[in-house]
Order: sequence, then C-alpha cells, then structure tokens
Amino acid sequence: MATITIRNLDDAVAERLRAQARRHNRSLEAELRALLTDAAAAPPPADFARISQRIRALAGPRRFGDSTALVREGRGR
Repeated sequence: MATITIRNLDDAVAERLRAQARRHNRSLEAELRALLTDAAAAPPPADFARISQRIRALAGPRRFGDSTALVREGRGR
C-alpha cells in the first residue's frame, strides 16, 4: 500500500473533512481513503462527453415534449 502526505492543507478544509468523517462514522484516514478511491474510480470528463454523444446518437433527431404536466400528475398520486 502507498502512503501519501498532504502538506499545507487549509485548516478549514481539514475540519470539514473531519466533520464529514464523523458523519460517516469513520476515522479521518478512512474517510480520505474512501474519497480518494471514489475520485480515482470516477470516469474522466471526456468519457462523459463520449457517453452523451452515444446516447444522442441512439435517440436520433427526436424532440421530447415538456414533461412538467406528467411530473405534477405523478406528484399527486
């Protein structure tokens, strides 16, 4: 396993991270490990652009109507 040291981290940022760790019932180290693991696993923005282009290609030139009425109807159930 690698060890990473972060220097000159703003005190306010460190405190927010500690608070977040407490909310998740984790140590600060475990919280940081989870955050870094999630960040490293997230696809890069270029992948999002490529995926959205594929979705648009699959949907074709269709136009979708305003769904406001359907959303309101669903809320009334």
